[in-house]
Amino acid sequence: MARKQGGRGHITSMAAALAVAVAVLFLAGAPRTAQAAVMAASAGIEEACRGAADRDAAVDYEHCVASLSSDAEGRDAADMHALAAAATRMAVEHAAATEARMEGLGEAEGNPRARARLGRCTELYGAAADVLRDALDNIRARVYGRAVEQIAAALGAAERCEDAWKGEEVARGGGGVPVAGHDKEYGRLAVVALGITSGIA
Repeated sequence: MARKQGGRGHITSMAAALAVAVAVLFLAGAPRTAQAAVMAASAGIEEACRGAADRDAAVDYEHCVASLSSDAEGRDAADMHALAAAATRMAVEHAAATEARMEGLGEAEGNPRARARLGRCTELYGAAADVLRDALDNIRARVYGRAVEQIAAALGAAERCEDAWKGEEVARGGGGVPVAGHDKEYGRLAVVALGITSGIA
């Protein structure tokens, strides 16, 4: 009887040791798994941006990687479909923010000519945001060809807004579009969205 009890105790001890070993391995592997996921996401973004830059010289590879890596949806994207959706959503948000900024400046502008030009830019960015929202819907529905057409159509907002301010540089003391930084960034984000979506169209 004593031998049987001793055998059971030995088996119990082995099982406990095995459980501890499994737990240690699991805990040691968890951070590596998380790190691997981050590395895989980073590699996916870099690959997508490299492809976009290869397809379109207007895509700034470094800007593409930095923009998508700074966005939660971009970092969590599992494939090109998700990255295209993230890039297009970012362009939508920037177009809407620029529209709001232009509208606010227009309301505060005392010069009628400048106010009219701000109004023109507000319209352009509002229309671009609407078209990009439709493009995002089509990306989510996997209608990529139509989405590419819509993103391409929305690209011109920045350029047309700048055109509205031509001849105003002297009057404004050398300044052009009041929110030139927003204007430029919108164009860069839209180009990224187009480049990535074109890769799956």
